[in-house]
Amino acid sequence: MAKKVKVSELVNQFGLEVISGEQGLKRTISVDDLYRPGLEMAGYFEYHPLERVQILGKTELAFFGMLPAAERKERIERLCQSEETPCIIVTRGLDVPEELIEASAKSELPVLRSTLATTILSSRITGFLERKLAPTATIHGVLVDVYGVGMLITGSSGIGKSETALELVKRGHRLIADDAVEIRQTSDNQLHGTAPELIRHLLEIRGVGIINVMTLFGAGAIRNNKRITLVVRLEAWQQEKQYDRLGLDEETTRIIDTDVPLVTIPVRPGRNLAVIIEVAAMNFRLKRMGYNAALQFTAKLTETIAEDIDELD
Repeated sequence: MAKKVKVSELVNQFGLEVISGEQGLKRTISVDDLYRPGLEMAGYFEYHPLERVQILGKTELAFFGMLPAAERKERIERLCQSEETPCIIVTRGLDVPEELIEASAKSELPVLRSTLATTILSSRITGFLERKLAPTATIHGVLVDVYGVGMLITGSSGIGKSETALELVKRGHRLIADDAVEIRQTSDNQLHGTAPELIRHLLEIRGVGIINVMTLFGAGAIRNNKRITLVVRLEAWQQEKQYDRLGLDEETTRIIDTDVPLVTIPVRPGRNLAVIIEVAAMNFRLKRMGYNAALQFTAKLTETIAEDIDELD
């Protein structure tokens, strides 16, 4: 189900003044794009995006004031007629035209006013709507910041995710979320994870119970959110399964609508998972910088084999 934001939330968030159309504050906003109806003021409504918040700034209102009275009334009525339009916001504390007040009152379309400049208000509203309307998901796992890499550790219950996170925290890395990770996808398909408010900064260790990481290790051991750039999947060691030993196979997993690099680490007694995850983070950073140890090794191997064949010939 698509997310929506009520116009009343916008009013409360930005302290907007309600000029008219108070009955329409229950209208909802379903897109984070805004629109400045300049062409519509000139009479062109062919591709008017009705579903967007409409912003009237100094330019639009100055042009509107130059129009004959009949045209002003006709265009404002067309601007206000749709029930899809969430609201109209007048910026810079400018005077609201009487035609707009009358038309919006008839159609119960909220007309709001802000003292902020048009570009500043548009930027702030867009950011707010992006956060509120972004696709979200909650995933069972642990999110940690290891050497600046946001690593989502997943795996079956009891595999050792929380214990690994505790060891990483002891080694100087930071915890974002344990057990449940709330993930939000931004408009540029980046994934940002955070912890639910109820379990923020908490870590559950079987046999010990729930611990507060910030209380035990200090404020430097936690952070509230982090972009997810790598998924680490822990799974029980399977003797018959062939695991990637070179690192040439690059897997991905899909979270919401974004593909994220995936590393699968088999778990068995004696393996230091915290150290392995640290190395995975450092290796991931090196790959992003253009260095791939596996490719370099295979290139040298191929070169050596070719030299040996030449010598035999």
